Amino acid sequence: MQDDLIDRIYECSVVPEAWPTVLDDVAALSGAVGGLLFSARKALNWTASDRVADVFAEYVNDGWFGKCSRRVCLMSQDAPSFFVEHDFWSDAEIDADPVYRDFFRPRGFGWSAGTGLQVPTGDNIVFSVERPFTDGPVDPDSVARLNMIRPHLARSALVSARLQHKRAQGASEALTALQLPAFLLKATGEVAEISPLAADLSDHVVHGAHGRLRLRDGQADRILTDAIAALDRDAGDMVRSFPVRGDDGLPRLVAHVIPVRRGAHDVFGDSFALLLLIPVTSDRAPSATLMKSLFDLTPAEARVARGIAAGETPEALATEGDVAISTVRTQLRRVLEKTGCARQADLAALLARIGASAPG
Repeated sequence: MQDDLIDRIYECSVVPEAWPTVLDDVAALSGAVGGLLFSARKALNWTASDRVADVFAEYVNDGWFGKCSRRVCLMSQDAPSFFVEHDFWSDAEIDADPVYRDFFRPRGFGWSAGTGLQVPTGDNIVFSVERPFTDGPVDPDSVARLNMIRPHLARSALVSARLQHKRAQGASEALTALQLPAFLLKATGEVAEISPLAADLSDHVVHGAHGRLRLRDGQADRILTDAIAALDRDAGDMVRSFPVRGDDGLPRLVAHVIPVRRGAHDVFGDSFALLLLIPVTSDRAPSATLMKSLFDLTPAEARVARGIAAGETPEALATEGDVAISTVRTQLRRVLEKTGCARQADLAALLARIGASAPG
């Protein structure tokens, strides 16, 4: 079921009418009754499971969305994770919160798990699943299940948000509407079609033999090759979001490899994958921005990466996290693989300026 759900999540990227049913299944992973997807750049767009759609239409239309602190708390977190109410507030604080007291609880809700995404493009995306108040808070095991599919939700929602949750009539319209450098790729890595903003990426992209797309950053190109090759296999831990460096070694783009699945072929034809290349707009990429854009890092891996960037040793991170040093070393090895770094020093340099503000 997990592989089928992931395929349907990616279908939603360009088939927005599929989101309500998929959000139902995402909610079921945590014993919730429905799910929400909000995205905002210049305007607010949202979609929801049918079972909660009417409630959240009220939530948006009657002004509760603007009053709710849950979204603000989610967007303030660096960790790539779903969070629950008790990560932010005590029971007394929840009881006194007017949005929970006067809106959610009278309608039978009051517990949730949510996650926020901030992308260098200015897109702000929030997912949540909603549980009835009588069922109690979302438990840690449910959060762990949600975190397993979070990278796929993030990539799909990014495309969906750029298209403003509207279905494009064809590949050219979709690629133009993305307003980002993007390439449609065949299974061989050959370029099938490009977006208008992808035409001037010669500093980072070259076209190799047989029309195959190559990245000038050799480490990123190897990750891209592996990611495309793995799309036909059950490779749930395969890296599909990674930095692309310039000649100076600093990250200039974040690449996202998004499978074309199911109904998405109606828009993208027989293409195999969509490659998005998102510019990191500062001269030196703040690590907070970069970390939030690398969707494949787990919460534990992100903690290790932040620690290394701050100059901490694996031994210190193990002590702070109350975990074995072997666990931290395994997490560090995965971070190096996912970021295309060969050494710990390279990772520290890549994630320089920890804690800097994200570019607007």
